[in-house]
Amino acid sequence: MKNRLVMGMLSCALCVGLSLGASAQTKKNAVERTADKTGKVVTKAANKTAEVAVKGEAKVTDKVWKGKMAPNGSDVYINNKNKKYYVNKKGAKIWLKASQIKNRPEKD
Repeated sequence: MKNRLVMGMLSCALCVGLSLGASAQTKKNAVERTADKTGKVVTKAANKTAEVAVKGEAKVTDKVWKGKMAPNGSDVYINNKNKKYYVNKKGAKIWLKASQIKNRPEKD
C-alpha cells in the first residue's frame, strides 16, 4: 500500500514539474530580455569596431583604387599581390573578381 502511495505521489510530482518547466521555458523575464538587447548592442559595436580597424589598416598598408567601387558602394582596396577587396560591415575582407568592380559615378 505504501509503495502505491509513494509511486502515485512521485508521478504527480513529475507531471507538475514537467508542466511548470515547460511554461517557464516559453516566457522570458525582464532580465533575459535586457540581456538579449545588450547582446545585440555589444555585437553591433564589435562589428563596427572591427570594420573601422580593418579599413584603417587597409588605408595604411594597401592602396585605394580611385574611381572604382565595390558592389555595395564602398572603396576598393588593392593589396601588394594586386588582389582587390572591400571591407564589409562586419570587418571582413571580401575579395572581388574583376567583373564585380564598378565605376564610381562622378560627383556633380
